[in-house]
Formats: sequence, structure tokens, C-alpha cells
Amino acid sequence: MILLLSAWEKSIVENNEKREQLTLSPYACPSSAAERLHPEPIPDSENIRPAYYHDTDRIIHSLAYSRYIDKTQVFFLFENDHITHRVLHVQLVSKIARTIGRFLRLNEDLIEAIALGHDIGHTPFGHDGERYLNEICEEMGIGYFRHNAQSVRWLQELEKGGEGLNLTLQVLDGILCHNGEAISEQYIPAPRKTFEDFQLEYEKLWTEKDFGHDIKPYTLEGCVVRISDVIAYIGRDIEDAIIVKLITRDQLPEHVVRVLGNTNREIIDRLIRDLVQHSLGKPYLVFSPEIVGALHELRDFNYRYIYLSPVKQSQDTKIRAMFRQLFSALLEHVKENDTSSPIFYDFLDNMSPKYKENTPPARMVVDYIAGMTDDYFMDTYTGLFLPQKFGREIS
Repeated sequence: MILLLSAWEKSIVENNEKREQLTLSPYACPSSAAERLHPEPIPDSENIRPAYYHDTDRIIHSLAYSRYIDKTQVFFLFENDHITHRVLHVQLVSKIARTIGRFLRLNEDLIEAIALGHDIGHTPFGHDGERYLNEICEEMGIGYFRHNAQSVRWLQELEKGGEGLNLTLQVLDGILCHNGEAISEQYIPAPRKTFEDFQLEYEKLWTEKDFGHDIKPYTLEGCVVRISDVIAYIGRDIEDAIIVKLITRDQLPEHVVRVLGNTNREIIDRLIRDLVQHSLGKPYLVFSPEIVGALHELRDFNYRYIYLSPVKQSQDTKIRAMFRQLFSALLEHVKENDTSSPIFYDFLDNMSPKYKENTPPARMVVDYIAGMTDDYFMDTYTGLFLPQKFGREIS
């Protein structure tokens, strides 16, 4: 099949293959191993863009990726341009993961695609919004809401009007298994998966309450993104909390400061160095016991003084009520086929007949709300529930 390429294209494809053969670790996942659910017009083996590199292009050009720009990370409702939004978070995860991947001679193209796509399914208002939407899903009897599964859903089932982007199994698996809440001393890849294995895990995330905490990516690159998610947020959230005056730097635990440092820069540097030092030449990732102990302590500190802070949670009751009101109203609009509703002209009108025929109304509304940015959520709620000014005259 390579012979069908022009001379310059053939040369590039061959150089791509040689570069991976010469540089990648035996534990890396080469582009030649990439699998897709559907055939491509140009097979990956004949494409001058390697498979995972091509996936990154598809992700960053997706509509869902563009909405990262106004999805907050932890500190929603704060009027400060210097706190982290999700678009910056995924870039930080990508940079940290590619740094680790380069040191360990892993496939940076695969790492970048997983990292940039891993949070596409996140709701407005961060993990709090995810919790509110999950409560609604449970009450409606449509399963559960998990942002990692929703990321896969957006990329594979909702983009391009319901056609999906046909990403590789390795990228989708890394996104599904990126759970950054889990901190371990070791990150050991799962046995090699098929699309059937992946699909089973994906479906269980929607249907089984306690499923998902321990699912693991089957590539070492996926493991790198999983721990890089933690490295990217744990120190950065401290800096954001200091900026908004929720905590002060001298509150950080003494043991954490001694082992990891007390700035985001120091924390990232020490975590990466320790991980690489102890993982070189191994088919898994591992921290030293001292580092992982301090990391657990730091995460516990963040939960107590940042994520569960009474100050930060002071508006939670209002936002939860807004989620419920918005869901109920939009569900009625779908059931009544009210095409004047924003769920139609901003979402359903752009989706395929197949999506509309095969998706229950409640799941349509969940997809729509999950895809909202924080500002769009507020604007939609305002438009549906608060009176609008007429201006100087009725026209």
C-alpha cells in the first residue's frame, strides 16, 4: 500500500517509522499499533501524519475542544483572570506528560492526544457541576454521569453532528482511564485491550455506581497522563487558592513543604524528577514512598482547605438548584418539541437523525448541559427564568 504514495509522501512515512523505531522505549506504544473502529479514507499506514498525531489534530479542531476556554477548573464564580480554566489545565497536563514521556522515551503523540482530550466531557462548574448532573441522572433512572465517559462520548459519538471523530483505541482508552483522583505509588498498565474490552468498561461507567475508580489504561502513555493530571492540578490549585485569598502559603503542611516544596514550580519539578528516576527502564511508573506519602498529604490538605472550603461552597445550593431547574425546563422542551428552545437551535438542530432517534430525551438534555461553558449555562438559565428588559420600547 505504501507504493501508492508519491515519493515525498513515502519518504515521510518511512522517516516517521524509523524515528519511532530508533527512539521509542520497548514499553512505548508505537503508531503502528494504533487501532480504529472504522476504516479511514487514508489508512494510518499511508498517512504522513502518524495516527496519534492525527488524533490530536481532530481533538483540537473539535467543537467540544473550543468550549474548554470558558469552563472553570475549581474556582468558578471568581472574577479573576489569573485563575486556572480548564483550557489551561489540559495544556499543563499535556506539557507535564510530554516531559515525562520524553524522559522515558514514550510516544509523545499519543500522550498529547490523551492529555488534550481527557477533560472534554467536563460539565460547567467543574466537579461540582459533575456531581449535580450525576444526581439528576440517578433520579431520572438513566444511570450515572462520569466526565471521563462523557469525554469519550463527545469525541466518539457526538462530534460532527453525531458521526464522531473515529479516534484510535489507545487515545480513547487513555481518556476513559485518566482518573486524576486516584494517587498510587505505582501505575501499572492493564493488559492489552480490544475495542470490545474498552466498550465494556465504557458502558459500565454509565450503569454501575461504583465502577471506574480502578480502571487502568493499557498503554504506559495513558498511565503517564493519569499521574500528570494530578501533578498539573495539585500545586496549581494551591496557587489559585492563594490568589483568591482562600488560603495562605504558610498554611501548607510542614512535611509536604519539606518533601515537595511550597510553590507549584517546586512541586511539579520534584514530582517529575522522582517519578522519572524510579521509573526508568520499567514497564510501569513508580514514585518513591516518601514522595507518594507527601502527595497524599497534600491532596488531603487541598480537599480540606480548598475543595470543601465553606467559603468556596457558599453558592453551591443555588447552583445545584439552577442545574435542576434548567434540566427540568429543557426536558419539557424536548418532550414538547419546542423548537424555539435553545436546546434545539444550539444543539439538536445540528445533530443527526440517528442521534435524535436513538437518544432518550433525558440523555439529550444531559449531553447539552454537560457541553455548556460556565457563561453559557448562566446565560441560558437567565434567558429561561429571569425577565428580560424591553429597552426603550416594545418592538
